[in-house]
Amino acid sequence: MASSGIRRAGAGAAPTSSVVATATVAAPPRVGEQIQRLRAERRMTLDDLSRAAGVSKSMLSEIERDKANPTIAVAWRLTNALGVSLDSLFAAQKTPEAIAVAGPHEIPTLSGHDAKYQLRVWGPIELAGKFEWYELTLQPGGALVSNAHEPGTREHLTVLQGTVEIEAAGATRRLKAADTARYVADEPHAIRNAGKGEAKALLVVIHG
Repeated sequence: MASSGIRRAGAGAAPTSSVVATATVAAPPRVGEQIQRLRAERRMTLDDLSRAAGVSKSMLSEIERDKANPTIAVAWRLTNALGVSLDSLFAAQKTPEAIAVAGPHEIPTLSGHDAKYQLRVWGPIELAGKFEWYELTLQPGGALVSNAHEPGTREHLTVLQGTVEIEAAGATRRLKAADTARYVADEPHAIRNAGKGEAKALLVVIHG
């Protein structure tokens, strides 16, 4: 049994006035929070990461909620699937800056080569799954087709350049530059370039 480092006075012993110094122990990193952040950054679902890492969905959910600690082997499989090094998972988080500035090269970009679209993730990663905003670029003939999000989720899209067609809830609307569409996103929906040139839009997703 490990010693507590504090001796109790025996019966009849004189009390001691010495003070036992307590070492400051750094809090362990929140591994589950790190994994959830990295997964959200890559727009991977629990199912996606579970399959890629060979870790059960229930175990992954427990780890992300810091209800379970992964073994080194499990952590290695998760970081390998996420494309990061194992040591980065346990790195201490930096204290947030009063004003944090991200350069263009630090903004995550998702590309759908066959679908001819590009999404620049302008929103902070910690808000992923709650409130997200993107710059969407669609090449001629390009489309961003999405499955249903969580119940109650809505999207707000403002066209910055070109002509865009929105398909949602069985309806289709065409938008030109400066038009804004607000629509349900808890069922399959699509954003398509309806013009002959490149189209750009600001896309905001508010999850239900």
